[in-house]
Amino acid sequence: MSLKNKTVAYFYDEEIGNFSYGTTNPMRPHRVRLTHSLVDSYGLGTKMLVNRPQPSSADELERFHADEYVNFLSSVTPDNQDEYLAQMRRFNLGCLGEADCPVFDGLFEYCQIYTGGSVNSAALMNDKQADICLNWSGGLHHAKKAEASGFCFVNDIVLAILELLKVHQRVLYVDIDIHHGDGVEEAFYATDRVMTVSFHKYGDFFPGTGSVEDVGVGDGKHYSVNVPLQEGMDDESYRFMFEPIMQKVMEVFQPEAIVVCGGADSLSGDRLGCFNLSLEGHADCMEFLAKFGVPLLILGGGGYTLRNVARCWCFETSRMLGLDLPDQLPDSALKEFDLYDDTHRLRITVSNMKNGNSRKKLEEIKTSVLKALSNIAAAPGAQFAPVPPRHQIKDDPEEDMDVRGGGQAADDRRIVKEEDYGSDNDADFMDDKDSVLPQQHAQHVQQAQHAQQQSGYQDSSRPGTPGRGSVASTYATPGGSRAATPGFAADPVQPKMEPKQERAATPPAYMRSVTAEPKLERGRTPPPNISAAASQGASQTAAGTAAGGISGQQEGALPQTAGGPAGPGPSPRVSPYLSRRSPSPLPLRHSVKREGSEAGPSHAEGPPLPPSGPYPTHVPARAQPASCGHMDIDEPAQQMSFQPHDQNKSKPEPHGRSSAGTPPPPPSYPPPMI
Repeated sequence: MSLKNKTVAYFYDEEIGNFSYGTTNPMRPHRVRLTHSLVDSYGLGTKMLVNRPQPSSADELERFHADEYVNFLSSVTPDNQDEYLAQMRRFNLGCLGEADCPVFDGLFEYCQIYTGGSVNSAALMNDKQADICLNWSGGLHHAKKAEASGFCFVNDIVLAILELLKVHQRVLYVDIDIHHGDGVEEAFYATDRVMTVSFHKYGDFFPGTGSVEDVGVGDGKHYSVNVPLQEGMDDESYRFMFEPIMQKVMEVFQPEAIVVCGGADSLSGDRLGCFNLSLEGHADCMEFLAKFGVPLLILGGGGYTLRNVARCWCFETSRMLGLDLPDQLPDSALKEFDLYDDTHRLRITVSNMKNGNSRKKLEEIKTSVLKALSNIAAAPGAQFAPVPPRHQIKDDPEEDMDVRGGGQAADDRRIVKEEDYGSDNDADFMDDKDSVLPQQHAQHVQQAQHAQQQSGYQDSSRPGTPGRGSVASTYATPGGSRAATPGFAADPVQPKMEPKQERAATPPAYMRSVTAEPKLERGRTPPPNISAAASQGASQTAAGTAAGGISGQQEGALPQTAGGPAGPGPSPRVSPYLSRRSPSPLPLRHSVKREGSEAGPSHAEGPPLPPSGPYPTHVPARAQPASCGHMDIDEPAQQMSFQPHDQNKSKPEPHGRSSAGTPPPPPSYPPPMI
């Protein structure tokens, strides 16, 4: 079967690029996002089954890792790491900027995401829904059962192989990362159901393991294959070693599934690597294994020069699809992440570094490995045993991989149903236009605009229109004039609006007009030294309130409009929208003069006030807090000046108990907040 006829599944989660090992750590999860950007720019996503991995749970991680280690990873954070110093030393973790495996924000979630991609890939292969699966965020092959190592916290490769073993008798693991895959080899060192083959730099190089003599123990003897190499390995030398050894492995072991760690740190010019492979030489290894027709799981691994890692994994994605990409990078990839300013091309140029691997030395290593493989008599089989429950991939309800929590279910929860409009309860409705059906909302808006035009009301919620809550508000005064006071909003009298005959439907409860009246703060009365005109007008208003009800007007009388005195006339301004979230502002009672400023125009004409007189004795005096100022009445000018609060002043007498027998001064109030 050619590669073009194979089903390829691709796992990617955009959240993987949001995690950081720290600014000084060479490991950058952002490289996976760069890879996906190139894959998407070349249009490869339309030719694959693109999936978002389901994060692995703690129980799934404990199928290989120790439970106390998993509990530690799920609990430690940069904020509480001081409480886990002993465990951090035990499990080989450190602080940001000080260790290869640091504790960073979202550590456990990061492990769950990349591990979920590998385990989901294995489950997809078990169900025979894909021939080749790609998870470039995985491949962290150094993690041990209860220890982090080499930028690796959870060994997703081991967990993926364990999932494959539920269906397949034998699984082959191939590691072409420049570092030895010690974590995977250690996990299966004593079993014959998994063969591990690693091509790596050996010697004074991390992790220092992977000698050609390390072949396994017990039932796993000769099932661990190590090919130690030196720096400067080029395409020709790598092919000379890789193809004969892997051909022999496929013949003697006969795997039913293959897992590959495709670390890109074996490329030329890697930040931590010292091999000299090109993209073609690296991808030839993947393509050689894919031609055997065995289900193939390809994971990431190392790789620390970000632009080359993205190039390599994108190039190998296309090779698994049987495609040959053009060398010129797409413009869309350069606009999103222009990290390819070295050449702006897909393929890289190898260096002229010296190859430290002589042909004689390579021949000796190859002969030793092939001889060890000849000791395997036949492909091992698995005995009959109860099969553990297989990993179940839940159906993803999302319609778009880049949108979380969307779909029809979210729309049903967000939108108020049409049948809900019959409710008379205002709590059933919200003031947000997105919470009602679009057709109903448009109809109600048209009705509200029509009511505004008929009544002359201007909605203050729109910028630049005076009205309720606007910057400039007007006040009706008994004398027939109107004074504009910036910074305060009027609370105009609003009688009930009579329904018009031409209106087709009654608006819902949240849009109905509400009758209101000028409000005075509870427990407060005006100061005694107000003008006589204001007192007389306030007395008339109070009498009208007692005779006419809540509106303070007799039947047929309307508040004064901008065109003339109060009396019968056009309908007053009535708001079809009265937001329950915006309380009515307080009316202005007297003008304010700030210390050091000139006296402004007189504001004796204000909202209607009750008659002046002595304060009731049941109203207690208000004590001023230490951080506030207080108001002193300036008798000649009838203005109020703001003075700093004097802590040494004696406590005022309660109202009605002045020692001089005269009415006590009015209570002091803090200045209005503008």
